Amino acid sequence: MEDTRNQLKTLKRQYELYSKNKTAFKNNLIALIDQVYPNANTFFSSPARKDGSQKWVDFVTHFSHVDCVRGLSERVFTERYQKWCKRNSYNFNADKAAFIYNHSKEPVPTMLKSQSAKLLITSAVSQLNAISQTVEAIRAEMLRLAETLPEFPVVMDMYGVGASLGPQIMAEIGDVRRFDRKQSLSAFAGVDPMPSQSGTYERQSNPSSKRGTPYLRKSLFIVMKVLLQTAPEYDVVYQFLNKKRSEGKPYYVYMNAGCNKFLRVYYGRVKEYLDDLDT
Repeated sequence: MEDTRNQLKTLKRQYELYSKNKTAFKNNLIALIDQVYPNANTFFSSPARKDGSQKWVDFVTHFSHVDCVRGLSERVFTERYQKWCKRNSYNFNADKAAFIYNHSKEPVPTMLKSQSAKLLITSAVSQLNAISQTVEAIRAEMLRLAETLPEFPVVMDMYGVGASLGPQIMAEIGDVRRFDRKQSLSAFAGVDPMPSQSGTYERQSNPSSKRGTPYLRKSLFIVMKVLLQTAPEYDVVYQFLNKKRSEGKPYYVYMNAGCNKFLRVYYGRVKEYLDDLDT
């Protein structure tokens, strides 16, 4: 069991590294697109596929310069766009084709259509696709390992925790029973409030200590954002988070307070479940 937890934590560290590099490669591709086909990365809002590939990335691979579109008649472009959709298993939409074609008349590229421009785009796409595949492969392996740990169903039952965030949080916390109390887990994450008192003065909103792992805090903050976006009124963590926000607390104060509450609930539920399994 301990070996599985160690593997999961190692995968999580690699996931963080590759995700950071993926963001850098994505930003690099967008910067290049701004020079040859401005705003082409905004044409599609489709989510990434399981292998990490994205529709807008596939699009600029084939139509790597704005002149690849506006240099054609609308009919010819629509035909080629339809073939591209079929070849890449995307749904064809004539209105989308018309939108892309009309939009492509407006931008003024700062880099002319050339072999060099195409090389830069295709190289950037290749790098992004490769690292995206790696990120998704690591994510899938993290989920597979997490499913073998006894606390998996309890963690996944917590609101805001899904197939991606669940294994990440489990990887950082490890066996929750290594913490003797809830406060220890909060301190480990660095979301426990720092004491701030001098004589008769006591600050009302204390900053978090940030003594613990930033990787866990990052995952917890994403969970808090999910709670704020979906607003599940029945969830105790959201109720606490929303209460602090409605009191006018600063952003980082109520977000850290929500993270603290989440970890307290996590500790109680997971420890009780594991203890019951041992009895």
